Amino acid sequence: MELVQQHPDISAYLAVGEAVDHDHPLVREVADRLSGDHPDAYSYAEAAFAFVRDTIPHSQDSGDPRVTWRASDVLEQRTGICYAKSVAYAALLRARSVPAALCYQRLADDDGTNPVIHGLVALLLPGERRWARQDVRGNKPGVDARFSLGEERLAWTVRPELGEVDYPGLYAEPHPAVLGALKAAPDRPYLWRTLPTEL
Repeated sequence: MELVQQHPDISAYLAVGEAVDHDHPLVREVADRLSGDHPDAYSYAEAAFAFVRDTIPHSQDSGDPRVTWRASDVLEQRTGICYAKSVAYAALLRARSVPAALCYQRLADDDGTNPVIHGLVALLLPGERRWARQDVRGNKPGVDARFSLGEERLAWTVRPELGEVDYPGLYAEPHPAVLGALKAAPDRPYLWRTLPTEL
């Protein structure tokens, strides 16, 4: 699949935004700490991936009712669903001048029912010509996402026969349907009932 930038200028994917707030002191602090041990862009991107995937629990897995949507809040509260964790990873990448975009899949149950939008990050490392999608959702039994610039190692591979979709769009900020759902939710159980089902 060919990923498509929603903004032709790559600077849009380095910019500070409402959700991707990498100018926040906490985001900068985490980025500084990670880059101290991982000074080059590739090892930093991989370390930041592991940090978000492994040290910030997915709130559905952990049972945390809090809803986060801004990168700094995700890092401070150490919780979030896929959308929020993706925003945090994008912010950490941009904090070290690595272009980062938010992108999405439409997934469903094994019988094709209960569709839901799943959030990912795409990054463009120096010297690379292609964006590479990453999934920081968090691993669990049956889910084994890995950092990879070659063959994708996402949590799920779409099944078109069930109506699942890889959306090609690369967004500088969360898609409006995603951000709207996050902002409107007083807690995760409410959010789970109002997650977008398509873009």
